[in-house]
Amino acid sequence: MEIKSAQAAIEAILFASGDPVPVERLADALEMDKQTVRKLAAALAEDVNSGGGGLFVAHMDDAYQLTTRTEYASFIRRALEIRRNTPLSQAAMEALAVVAYSQPVTKGYIEEVRGVDCSGIISTLLNRGLIEERGRLEVPGRPILYGTTDNFLRCFGLTTISDLPEVRQEDETPEQADEAGETDGAESESVGQ
Repeated sequence: MEIKSAQAAIEAILFASGDPVPVERLADALEMDKQTVRKLAAALAEDVNSGGGGLFVAHMDDAYQLTTRTEYASFIRRALEIRRNTPLSQAAMEALAVVAYSQPVTKGYIEEVRGVDCSGIISTLLNRGLIEERGRLEVPGRPILYGTTDNFLRCFGLTTISDLPEVRQEDETPEQADEAGETDGAESESVGQ
Protein backbone atom coordinates (compact mmCIF):
# COMPACT_ATOMS: atom_id res chain seq x y z
CA MET A 1 0.00 0.00 0.00
CA GLU A 2 1.44 3.38 -0.94
CA ILE A 3 1.94 6.12 1.65
CA LYS A 4 -0.93 8.40 0.55
CA SER A 5 -3.37 5.48 0.52
CA ALA A 6 -2.23 4.31 3.95
CA GLN A 7 -2.61 7.82 5.41
CA ALA A 8 -6.06 8.14 3.83
CA ALA A 9 -7.02 4.77 5.32
CA ILE A 10 -5.86 5.91 8.77
CA GLU A 11 -7.85 9.13 8.39
CA ALA A 12 -10.96 7.17 7.37
CA ILE A 13 -10.60 4.78 10.32
CA LEU A 14 -10.19 7.67 12.77
CA PHE A 15 -13.21 9.46 11.28
CA ALA A 16 -15.40 6.36 11.42
CA SER A 17 -14.36 5.47 14.96
CA GLY A 18 -14.86 8.78 16.71
CA ASP A 19 -12.93 7.33 19.67
CA PRO A 20 -9.16 7.04 20.08
CA VAL A 21 -7.81 4.15 17.98
CA PRO A 22 -4.69 2.37 19.27
CA VAL A 23 -1.74 2.13 16.89
CA GLU A 24 -1.85 -1.63 17.27
CA ARG A 25 -5.41 -1.74 15.90
CA LEU A 26 -4.46 0.54 12.99
CA ALA A 27 -1.46 -1.69 12.23
CA ASP A 28 -3.65 -4.80 12.22
CA ALA A 29 -6.21 -3.17 9.92
CA LEU A 30 -3.57 -1.94 7.47
CA GLU A 31 -1.48 -5.11 7.77
CA MET A 32 1.60 -3.01 8.53
CA ASP A 33 4.09 -2.89 11.39
CA LYS A 34 3.36 -0.53 14.30
CA GLN A 35 6.45 1.63 13.74
CA THR A 36 5.40 2.40 10.15
CA VAL A 37 1.84 3.15 11.26
CA ARG A 38 3.14 5.51 13.98
CA LYS A 39 5.13 7.43 11.35
CA LEU A 40 2.14 7.57 8.97
CA ALA A 41 -0.23 8.67 11.74
CA ALA A 42 2.21 11.35 12.92
CA ALA A 43 2.55 12.64 9.35
CA LEU A 44 -1.24 12.65 8.97
CA ALA A 45 -1.57 14.56 12.25
CA GLU A 46 0.98 17.12 11.07
CA ASP A 47 -0.85 17.57 7.74
CA VAL A 48 -4.30 17.90 9.30
CA ASN A 49 -3.24 19.99 12.30
CA SER A 50 -1.23 22.50 10.27
CA GLY A 51 -3.90 22.85 7.59
CA GLY A 52 -6.04 25.33 9.51
CA GLY A 53 -9.27 23.39 8.90
CA GLY A 54 -11.92 22.44 11.40
CA LEU A 55 -10.44 19.04 12.26
CA PHE A 56 -7.59 18.05 14.54
CA VAL A 57 -5.78 14.73 14.98
CA ALA A 58 -5.12 14.19 18.69
CA HIS A 59 -2.34 11.86 19.86
CA MET A 60 -2.88 10.18 23.24
CA ASP A 61 -0.46 7.56 24.58
CA ASP A 62 -0.22 5.09 21.68
CA ALA A 63 -3.54 6.03 20.07
CA TYR A 64 -4.91 8.67 17.67
CA GLN A 65 -8.31 10.35 17.43
CA LEU A 66 -9.86 12.66 14.85
CA THR A 67 -11.61 15.54 16.65
CA THR A 68 -12.89 19.01 15.91
CA ARG A 69 -10.87 22.07 16.86
CA THR A 70 -11.95 23.64 20.14
CA GLU A 71 -12.35 27.08 18.57
CA TYR A 72 -15.34 25.79 16.59
CA ALA A 73 -17.15 24.26 19.59
CA SER A 74 -19.73 27.04 19.85
CA PHE A 75 -20.70 26.63 16.16
CA ILE A 76 -21.00 22.87 16.56
CA ARG A 77 -23.18 23.28 19.67
CA ARG A 78 -25.51 25.70 17.86
CA ALA A 79 -25.75 23.60 14.70
CA LEU A 80 -26.37 20.35 16.58
CA GLU A 81 -28.35 22.02 19.39
CA ILE A 82 -26.04 20.56 22.01
CA ARG A 83 -26.43 22.05 25.45
CA ARG A 84 -23.26 23.45 26.91
CA ASN A 85 -21.57 21.28 29.51
CA THR A 86 -21.15 23.05 32.81
CA PRO A 87 -17.52 23.39 33.84
CA LEU A 88 -16.12 21.22 36.60
CA SER A 89 -16.37 22.65 40.09
CA GLN A 90 -13.23 23.50 42.05
CA ALA A 91 -13.86 20.40 44.20
CA ALA A 92 -14.13 18.17 41.11
CA MET A 93 -10.91 19.65 39.68
CA GLU A 94 -9.13 18.95 42.97
CA ALA A 95 -10.33 15.34 43.03
CA LEU A 96 -9.38 14.92 39.37
CA ALA A 97 -5.88 16.25 40.15
CA VAL A 98 -5.51 13.72 42.97
CA VAL A 99 -6.46 10.90 40.59
CA ALA A 100 -4.24 12.20 37.76
CA TYR A 101 -1.12 12.62 39.87
CA SER A 102 -1.48 9.55 42.10
CA GLN A 103 -3.31 6.95 39.98
CA PRO A 104 -4.50 4.36 40.47
CA VAL A 105 -6.21 5.54 43.67
CA THR A 106 -9.17 4.57 45.80
CA LYS A 107 -12.09 6.78 46.79
CA GLY A 108 -10.74 6.59 50.34
CA TYR A 109 -7.39 8.03 49.26
CA ILE A 110 -9.07 10.90 47.40
CA GLU A 111 -11.16 11.65 50.48
CA GLU A 112 -8.10 11.48 52.72
CA VAL A 113 -6.25 14.02 50.57
CA ARG A 114 -9.26 16.32 50.20
CA GLY A 115 -10.65 15.82 53.72
CA VAL A 116 -14.29 15.49 52.60
CA ASP A 117 -16.68 12.90 51.12
CA CYS A 118 -16.12 12.58 47.36
CA SER A 119 -18.88 10.15 46.31
CA GLY A 120 -20.77 12.70 44.20
CA ILE A 121 -17.60 14.09 42.66
CA ILE A 122 -16.34 10.65 41.65
CA SER A 123 -19.73 9.93 40.09
CA THR A 124 -19.53 13.18 38.10
CA LEU A 125 -15.99 12.42 36.89
CA LEU A 126 -17.03 8.89 35.88
CA ASN A 127 -20.12 10.20 34.00
CA ARG A 128 -18.01 12.72 32.12
CA GLY A 129 -15.54 10.02 31.13
CA LEU A 130 -12.59 11.72 32.81
CA ILE A 131 -11.84 8.81 35.16
CA GLU A 132 -12.54 5.09 34.98
CA GLU A 133 -12.36 2.02 37.18
CA ARG A 134 -8.94 0.36 37.01
CA GLY A 135 -9.62 -2.78 39.03
CA ARG A 136 -9.65 -3.37 42.76
CA LEU A 137 -7.08 -2.98 45.50
CA GLU A 138 -6.06 -6.32 47.02
CA VAL A 139 -6.96 -5.49 50.64
CA PRO A 140 -10.01 -6.40 52.75
CA GLY A 141 -13.11 -4.86 51.23
CA ARG A 142 -11.40 -4.67 47.81
CA PRO A 143 -12.02 -0.96 47.11
CA ILE A 144 -12.24 0.21 43.49
CA LEU A 145 -9.13 1.81 41.98
CA TYR A 146 -9.61 4.84 39.72
CA GLY A 147 -7.41 6.30 36.98
CA THR A 148 -7.72 8.87 34.22
CA THR A 149 -9.00 8.10 30.70
CA ASP A 150 -8.01 8.98 27.15
CA ASN A 151 -10.85 11.51 27.30
CA PHE A 152 -9.03 13.21 30.20
CA LEU A 153 -5.88 13.43 28.06
CA ARG A 154 -7.84 14.84 25.12
CA CYS A 155 -9.74 17.38 27.25
CA PHE A 156 -6.55 18.68 28.83
CA GLY A 157 -4.49 18.59 25.61
CA LEU A 158 -2.04 15.95 26.87
CA THR A 159 -0.37 13.15 24.94
CA THR A 160 0.47 11.07 28.00
CA ILE A 161 -0.07 11.40 31.73
CA SER A 162 3.64 12.21 32.10
CA ASP A 163 2.92 15.52 30.30
CA LEU A 164 1.23 16.83 33.46
CA PRO A 165 3.11 19.77 34.99
CA GLU A 166 5.12 19.06 38.12
CA VAL A 167 3.38 19.82 41.41
CA ARG A 168 5.00 22.50 43.53
CA GLN A 169 4.75 22.84 47.28
CA GLU A 170 1.97 25.14 48.51
CA ASP A 171 4.41 27.56 50.18
CA GLU A 172 6.64 27.84 47.08
CA THR A 173 6.34 30.67 44.61
CA PRO A 174 6.49 29.72 40.91
CA GLU A 175 9.98 31.27 40.77
CA GLN A 176 11.20 29.11 43.68
CA ALA A 177 9.74 25.99 42.03
CA ASP A 178 11.60 26.82 38.79
CA GLU A 179 14.87 27.35 40.68
CA ALA A 180 14.44 24.10 42.64
CA GLY A 181 13.80 22.21 39.41
CA GLU A 182 16.97 23.63 37.88
CA THR A 183 19.23 23.06 40.89
CA ASP A 184 18.29 19.68 42.28
CA GLY A 185 15.53 18.33 40.03
CA ALA A 186 13.47 17.44 43.10
CA GLU A 187 9.93 16.40 42.45
CA SER A 188 7.04 17.01 44.79
CA GLU A 189 6.13 13.94 46.79
CA SER A 190 2.40 14.47 47.18
CA VAL A 191 -0.53 16.36 45.82
CA GLY A 192 -1.89 19.45 47.51
CA GLN A 193 0.12 19.44 50.76
